[in-house]
Amino acid sequence: MLLTNKNRLIQMLGSALGSLARERGLDQPTAPRLERPKAVDHGDVACNIALQLSKAWKLNPRELAQALVECLQKEPGFDQLINSCEIAGPGFINFRLSNAAKTAVVNEILTEGPYFGELPKDRATVPNAMIEFVSANPTGPLHVGHGRQAALGDALANLLATQGTKVHREFYYNDAGVQIANLALSVQARLNGLKPGDSAWPEQAYNGEYIAEIAAAFKSSPEYKDDLEAIRLFAVAYLRNEQDIDLKTFGVQFDCYYLESSLYTDGSVAQIVGDLQSIGKTYESEGALWLRTTDDGDDKDRVMRKSDGSFTYFVPDVAYHTSKWNRGFHKVINVQGSDHHGTIARVRSGLQGVAQKRGWDIPKTYPDYVLHKMVTVMRHGEEVKISKRAGSYVTVRDLVEWSGGVTPEMTPETRELALQRGRDAVRFFLISRKADTEFVFDIDLALQQNDENPVFYVQYAHARINSILQQWGGQISDLASADLSLLQSKASDHLLRRLAEYPEVLTDAAAELAPHALAFYLRDLAGDFHTFYNADRVLVDDQNLKAARLALLLATRQVLQNGLKVLGVSAPAKM
Repeated sequence: MLLTNKNRLIQMLGSALGSLARERGLDQPTAPRLERPKAVDHGDVACNIALQLSKAWKLNPRELAQALVECLQKEPGFDQLINSCEIAGPGFINFRLSNAAKTAVVNEILTEGPYFGELPKDRATVPNAMIEFVSANPTGPLHVGHGRQAALGDALANLLATQGTKVHREFYYNDAGVQIANLALSVQARLNGLKPGDSAWPEQAYNGEYIAEIAAAFKSSPEYKDDLEAIRLFAVAYLRNEQDIDLKTFGVQFDCYYLESSLYTDGSVAQIVGDLQSIGKTYESEGALWLRTTDDGDDKDRVMRKSDGSFTYFVPDVAYHTSKWNRGFHKVINVQGSDHHGTIARVRSGLQGVAQKRGWDIPKTYPDYVLHKMVTVMRHGEEVKISKRAGSYVTVRDLVEWSGGVTPEMTPETRELALQRGRDAVRFFLISRKADTEFVFDIDLALQQNDENPVFYVQYAHARINSILQQWGGQISDLASADLSLLQSKASDHLLRRLAEYPEVLTDAAAELAPHALAFYLRDLAGDFHTFYNADRVLVDDQNLKAARLALLLATRQVLQNGLKVLGVSAPAKM
């Protein structure tokens, strides 16, 4: 139901309820809520306010519903909005919208075009927000888990932007610590002629072929020298560039890359530790410094500084999130793997201590988290566990190339088209399930060009509409004046309903941090279109009926474009 129609009906219900309350000397009721009936045959929208008020008003709910309907029918504009209403069950009121109210969505879509469904910035409930995602250690290529983060984070950012929020995308590089030291040792071992399996190969070294690639690149570079720090700097820069290439291939861009190392060099970590010590949030025990996280609901206190003087990994995280708050990002969403669940309480506890020290009003639930589970990759009916280049996991680059059917003999143009197909499939697939569920990515399904492939199913609906409009060959602008009252079939009714849902789908998906809801919606919309196309011939002899149906298809194409764009998926003109 279009938001404008929904708000009009809510206002009418509120006015009618107010009249009943005054007439009978009853308390003023709360605002009524509308919901979509579970069965389409029950109407377009339902309200259970009579059931909610019957006890307090000491009235039979069906009698109250009947009285309310009688008052509603006297409201100005009611007949133009509602075709009929009926009382069902113990007191539900089911409404059927007028044809004019239903078809209004077509004109609204054609008028607003790419902005249909979006809220203007002056109506945003969250003016600005930061989404931190991917944030891979620069110790190797991006794996499929990072791909799921990239798809989720980018779609979430786009969703929030549709609600008028100014979104900042950030990538946090863990370029300090033990893993980076192991990276440097791995490259040094390769430079010394060692390889995995040799007796002198470091136990904690990375075994992928990419380590040999880094060593070869370093040896041929002007920066080459047998110095571990020089190796570390080169290796980190090399892998950061590799990850940037993968992200570009995946169509993901960031506003800022934040370095963990900067939190040490600028004194942020030391300052955070000092702040927490000064308010008694820490204590010494067994040669280590502990944070009183149990004060904030954690199951036990946590070590901040180990006995060897090094900090545990959540300490710079506290410093980093202090920076986020200090930069004005009071709405922050972190997209991370479910293995980060244990850090949430520690980071939030540390932030509460910083807030106490500095007089900041940081909510106890800051930041928000979207945690995703593992991705299993299947190819030719078998699980794929390793990539030769990465050594122990499937990379994002592998996934995109496999899903697009990329082969070595392709021309640059054909390869680019295949990469686009692969990128679309990977993005749509990885978004199409709730983040907290494990996901099986089937390469064979991604390559299929049929209705079983969900991204193909949605994209084909868009391409099919393009084909119909081209076959018609008329002026698109002429469809703005189509007589939409001629859209009266059951199939067109279902399609109109689905189109009208789009703005609320965006709002709800953004509020619930659930981009999968939009993927579900687009599949349903594509299904309703295919059903309509098969039931109602579009290019009929009746010029007025043809124009009305073409206008409906034009609106459907626009919403498919809009939704796919939010997910970061292309809307091909032909397939």
